[in-house]
Amino acid sequence: MKRRTLLAVTASAMTLPVAGRAQGGKVFRVGVLVVGQREPFWSIFRNTLKDLGYVEGTNIAFEFRSAEFVPARLDALAAELVALKVDVLVAVQTPAALAAKKATQTIPVVLAGVGDAVATGLVTSLARPEANLTGVSTATAELAGKSVELLKEILPAARRIAAIANAPDPFHKPFLEQLEKAGSQGGVAIERVMIEREADLEPAFARLVDIDAVIVQPSLSVKLTAELALKHRLPSASASRRFTDAGGLLAYAADIQHLYRDSAVYLDKILKGTKPGDLPVQGPVQIELVINLRTAKVLGITVPQSILIRADEVIE
Repeated sequence: MKRRTLLAVTASAMTLPVAGRAQGGKVFRVGVLVVGQREPFWSIFRNTLKDLGYVEGTNIAFEFRSAEFVPARLDALAAELVALKVDVLVAVQTPAALAAKKATQTIPVVLAGVGDAVATGLVTSLARPEANLTGVSTATAELAGKSVELLKEILPAARRIAAIANAPDPFHKPFLEQLEKAGSQGGVAIERVMIEREADLEPAFARLVDIDAVIVQPSLSVKLTAELALKHRLPSASASRRFTDAGGLLAYAADIQHLYRDSAVYLDKILKGTKPGDLPVQGPVQIELVINLRTAKVLGITVPQSILIRADEVIE
């Protein structure tokens, strides 16, 4: 049940003028690079651009590329988009953003839902990126640390939590650091599980023994990891709203509706002539806690009322 109603568009989106009218009929070519699945980013992003006055085939055209959860493909895909001479490149999540940065220093790059943009080397300053990259960050590392606290509140006897980390994604470093910091403060040992490719996930879960819960880095397949956690009867958390939709126990995450809408607003500003380096990298506008009570019941877990009343959404 929903506890919070979201705005249809951000205030900034509503106040911006219709795009493209001052551009002399130009059709902007936008490259979009994602690590895996396109949804829900693609629907939210395109609908926001429609609200801003963009019409596909009239004043905007997209070149969409997905690595299909094979990070090794990202560099080639980014180079392919650059070779197409797109006007702007939109990179969703940290691995795609790093590939885009490697591929071009001149084409503007809009970051959509990346992790710590400074810690991963995407920009040197959030306030003034002073490069060809800017956009919206999720602050995922800090949210991962909060997931340790929430799992401990639900499972007071928990002593060992596995951190399922995406090895090719450089964001795994601050992700693990925050988990281990929170673990040491809460008396919980964090067991690192490094995943090189999607095929490693199932055997990795099968090897988990004497583990009380798992926390999943959100650049991994949230659907597969949530399903595997359920299969192995492990309470689970991730900084991704989609994780609880797929059966994960809890998500403490930046609201992706705002993230992806705001990344579209950033694209609009850049297409209108704003330099990326003059736009600060924006953090999440809203954080939401989602609890999947269906999963809790399957696992035989009673979620404390103190958490349920704080939840923005409870899946029943």
